[in-house]
Amino acid sequence: MKIGVLALQGDFAEHLQALERCAVQGSPIRRSFQLEDIDGLIIPGGESTTIAKLTNSDNTIFDTITNKIKSGMPVYGTCMGAIFLANEIEGSSQGRLGLMSIKVRRNGFGPQKASFESYIDIPCLAENGAKSEPFHAVFIRAPLILSHSPEVNVLAKLDQSISENIIMASQNNMLVSTFHPELTGDLRIHKYFLSMVE
Repeated sequence: MKIGVLALQGDFAEHLQALERCAVQGSPIRRSFQLEDIDGLIIPGGESTTIAKLTNSDNTIFDTITNKIKSGMPVYGTCMGAIFLANEIEGSSQGRLGLMSIKVRRNGFGPQKASFESYIDIPCLAENGAKSEPFHAVFIRAPLILSHSPEVNVLAKLDQSISENIIMASQNNMLVSTFHPELTGDLRIHKYFLSMVE
């Protein structure tokens, strides 16, 4: 198994390190031809407006990524990656792939100084029917998933009583989280994504 990590900007190095700890080959992706032999792709956290500007350049990598995702290649977007995969960004027309039927709010919890950490329940991480241990989630200028189509599976909320508090979801071969699992030592979400690839 070979997993690509989009390495145009953002914290791609941390994802590559997490893949190494999962005993899986990770490959930084910067050009279209590097996508040819990968089995899945991670789009890391970073600055969504910066990556959006790159979509307006003559770089064809985003067309290739879009075609591969539409053809069934599993993709996992964290934080900025979730924004980039969303088909709607509240109050913004910035460039994005627009493949996942979710509406997101950039900086959903406020500016950089409002970044925080929290332990969250993610039931899909449970093994053998046992309740999963809470996941230590790191939110850095994190987006929020405000709404979604029926095709989207909600995997985690920050507050179960608030419908707009979605922080992890999937749709077919796409997985997103608004937090950064690569900044912790917990590999469960990376392994969950790898199970999607398998």
